[in-house]
Amino acid sequence: MYERSSVAELAGSLKRELDRYSPGGKLPSSRVLVERYRVSPVTVSRALAQLAAEGLVVTRPGAGAYRAQPRTATAAPGDTSWQEVALSADGATELVPRSVDASGVLVTLAAPPPGVIEFNSGYLHASLQPERAMAAALARAGRRPGAWGRPPTDGVPELREWFARGIGGAITAAEVLVAAGGQSALTTALRALAPPGAPVLVESPTYPGMLAIARAAGLRPVPVPMDADGVRPELLAAAFRATGARVFVCQPLFQNPTGAVLSAERRPEVLRIAREAGAFVIEDDFVRRLVHDDAGPLPRPLATDDHDGVVVHVCSLTKATSPSFRVCALAARGPVLERLRAIQVVESFFVPRPLQEAAVELVGSPAWPRHLRTVAGELRVRRDTLTAALRLGLPELALPHVPSGGYHLWLRLPDGADENAVVSAALRAGVAIAPGRPYFSAEPTAGHVRLSFAGVAGPAEITEGVKRLRGACAGLLGGE
Repeated sequence: MYERSSVAELAGSLKRELDRYSPGGKLPSSRVLVERYRVSPVTVSRALAQLAAEGLVVTRPGAGAYRAQPRTATAAPGDTSWQEVALSADGATELVPRSVDASGVLVTLAAPPPGVIEFNSGYLHASLQPERAMAAALARAGRRPGAWGRPPTDGVPELREWFARGIGGAITAAEVLVAAGGQSALTTALRALAPPGAPVLVESPTYPGMLAIARAAGLRPVPVPMDADGVRPELLAAAFRATGARVFVCQPLFQNPTGAVLSAERRPEVLRIAREAGAFVIEDDFVRRLVHDDAGPLPRPLATDDHDGVVVHVCSLTKATSPSFRVCALAARGPVLERLRAIQVVESFFVPRPLQEAAVELVGSPAWPRHLRTVAGELRVRRDTLTAALRLGLPELALPHVPSGGYHLWLRLPDGADENAVVSAALRAGVAIAPGRPYFSAEPTAGHVRLSFAGVAGPAEITEGVKRLRGACAGLLGGE
């Protein structure tokens, strides 16, 4: 049983028993709850914290947990219907009305119900996260002189230097800003480079979180088709000419969702085309540290070969560590760096110093390369397990590309299959998968689903998940 589901189940049991205690009455001790429910002390602590957050119990350090006093009656809700007019009024003055749709992002963030196998996660399973190494790094960081003081707004020097070395080329530490995760860095970059109403070129399909950022900023995402070798240069050039866009957002390495890698021949072409268009390339290098152990040498970041300041580079530690370890680099050369810096300072001031110091401690420890080697092997095993299970149990799902990095597979549904019906049936069968529609900025080329193999407990759960998925898809994929 997962720790998260154990917490939910224990919290539910304690809720049902609260009526046995009068307001202010003391609940059994943590030791008693551990023995009664056969769970860990951590599970008991988290379940009580959940009830405390809901206002059902009060915890007193050293004394225990007590049933909270009954809540006083709350005032009747006011009339908020006026907000519909206020929130839609900006469309009268903007070229492109803003819309904020987080559904494509929430698919990978929201925890499914207990017992549901997570094929839709965007992060490593808890068993793959370097929890002990992160805890030790945070403890060491907390003891550093000045660790709890105000950091430099650009980031602590040691961390910026480490990110710069990882990018390589002419990028220096002075051209690196530390941001609070890739989503925050992409938001800053798009705000800096494109005014509201402007077009922004994107790969098709592409990461839904980036599309959400663009639309929330009033930008117009324009799709540029891809193939197995990444974005197609001739169509990229045509899109720049047709739209006058000044920004292209891409993921050249293990692209989300296709897993494609921009080929060596196309890399200089993309930089040349953008330079001739007077445009920037935002390089989202999001999973460089989630390479599989059979991948071979990786291509360098686009920023490494950029001499004219075309590339704004984003790379994060989050995917390789934990959803809560939100530390990222935002790197650029030339005058654009000052605009990026100004927007980031206005929006967030800085990334908390203890987290930055913990990142320095983590990446400088012997545990870091060991963790990356472990993850590289585990992801390859999980990828192969999922690939084999799908080919045996669901051959109707086309898998055009098996990536050697990242954490997911991109599957095409048979013509005529109902994508929403497949996703809904899978969830009813106890499997959460990501629909393909949110990955397209315009009409999709076909029905797709994305299956992650990083957020599950291991190969056995992958096999069980595909078994459930096969049962759920019976009659929905045609030819059965």
